[in-house]
Amino acid sequence: MRVAILAPSKSIHTHKWALYYKEKGIDVRIYTLPSHYSEKNAREVETEIIGKNFPGKISYFTAIPQLKKKLKEFNPTVLHAHFVSSYGLIGALSNFHPLVISVWGKDIYDFPLKNKLSRKLIEFSLSKADQICSTSYVMAKVTSQYTDKKIEVTPFGVDLNKFYPNAEFDFENTQITIGTVKALEDKYGIGDLIKAFHIFHQQYPNSKLVIAGDGPQKEEYIQLASSLGITNDTTFTGRIPNDEVAQLIRSFSVFAVPSTEDSESFGVAAVESMACGVPVVVSNVGGLPEVVKDGVTGVVVDKKNFQMLASAFVKLADSLELRKSMGTNGVQHVKKHYNWANNADQMIKLYDKYL
Repeated sequence: MRVAILAPSKSIHTHKWALYYKEKGIDVRIYTLPSHYSEKNAREVETEIIGKNFPGKISYFTAIPQLKKKLKEFNPTVLHAHFVSSYGLIGALSNFHPLVISVWGKDIYDFPLKNKLSRKLIEFSLSKADQICSTSYVMAKVTSQYTDKKIEVTPFGVDLNKFYPNAEFDFENTQITIGTVKALEDKYGIGDLIKAFHIFHQQYPNSKLVIAGDGPQKEEYIQLASSLGITNDTTFTGRIPNDEVAQLIRSFSVFAVPSTEDSESFGVAAVESMACGVPVVVSNVGGLPEVVKDGVTGVVVDKKNFQMLASAFVKLADSLELRKSMGTNGVQHVKKHYNWANNADQMIKLYDKYL
């Protein structure tokens, strides 16, 4: 089998798919735009640049002739394009079949709503797809507004060899650590998290907040923590290497994903936390309530409601037994539904029918 992936080379998700296919003995190549190229990732998976680095969607159209030529040379079993509003459009215009298109979030939640042309481009791209994939059922429902084709739900799970609980759950630790690993911008609710922790900290003064990641609003959040008087109890770690994320999550008592937009279509971070046996608190947007079982593996709160978020932290901090049960339930939930190997094999089975 030969699989051509049309996607950002520098995306950790693209690289994860490609490496798995390569490990399974599949001949895989990535085709990416110049601005999305990763020299580091290209050393592990064969990657070719298509198109020219022009502003906006002009670069998409310069990529089509090159892609057609390269696909003719490679002759893949299937072309899999990720993000329907960009690489999905390029794949559709290449007129290559079989074409698989995966939707991911903003590309299907926000882009079609911009204007009539944007909606037409989405409908056109999906009309050319032989198979459409979504990481969650809720996003599949949104996608169905633009196509009458069947949409396969293909969760983007986690590697259970990397994300697993501590040998001994350290729930006895009296210091409660609230943590998150997300980009530092409002759509991930970082401001709400800081405000919620400020309320929670008044009841649990021995608690700590750890915010891992980087982003355009980092300084704004640092100032917010300072203005609330919680600087000494709040740590901004900056960007964490991927191979250190699991270890950091295991140091948390509670993991928070208070995102504010429905384009949080799946919630990989929440799944990673559950796999590590850490209870999660998430907002009721996108696919988060789908992957987190409210009251069983975590707590679901209203978006942009930092008071409710703080109450969820208090609820978990007050009950050692609740944290234990949610942590244990989370591990089992991920093993059953979001084991990366099973999820990736599901995708390979979709490709198999085109052999």
